[in-house]
Amino acid sequence: MLDRNDAALAASPPDGDAVLLETTAGGPSSEEGNQMRKLMLAALGAVTIAVAAPVAAQELPLNPGDYWDVTSVKIDDGHFADYADFLASDFRKQNEFAKSKGWIKAYYILSNNNPRKDEADLYLVTVFDHVPTAAEQMARDKDSIAVLATTDRKALAASGARATYRHITSDELLQEMVWAK
Repeated sequence: MLDRNDAALAASPPDGDAVLLETTAGGPSSEEGNQMRKLMLAALGAVTIAVAAPVAAQELPLNPGDYWDVTSVKIDDGHFADYADFLASDFRKQNEFAKSKGWIKAYYILSNNNPRKDEADLYLVTVFDHVPTAAEQMARDKDSIAVLATTDRKALAASGARATYRHITSDELLQEMVWAK
């Protein structure tokens, strides 16, 4: 008759990983088996927690930062001066007002010095720390219209007139990623 260790060795697969078989004769009682299983599960749980805790404590090296709204603008030949006049007047006035109110942190006009056929000529960039709610945006629009001394309809008509030579090719909302440490 095989004892417990012989039964385990006899059940070992050829790759050398032993499989422990319980025998009814001389093996542990079901109460002892339950206690052994509980002990093994507790040990496995402790090892899992010990290994997982350092991984969970690690943080990503990047945190979300400010939002950057980037509008790509293509300008028809011969109309750069026309669009520059708009940028120097209403565009600047509106963005300086937004900056003074704390709605934006900064704004930039970037020129593509070597644009290929389908690339933008200018990039209009606005930097802000949060996306406004619908109510905030409506209040801001109302204030901006008042500062520009115009109406919504007039502002839309002026934008339509510029659209004859100015073409928005894309508008992207990006979020800056900043180092955590």
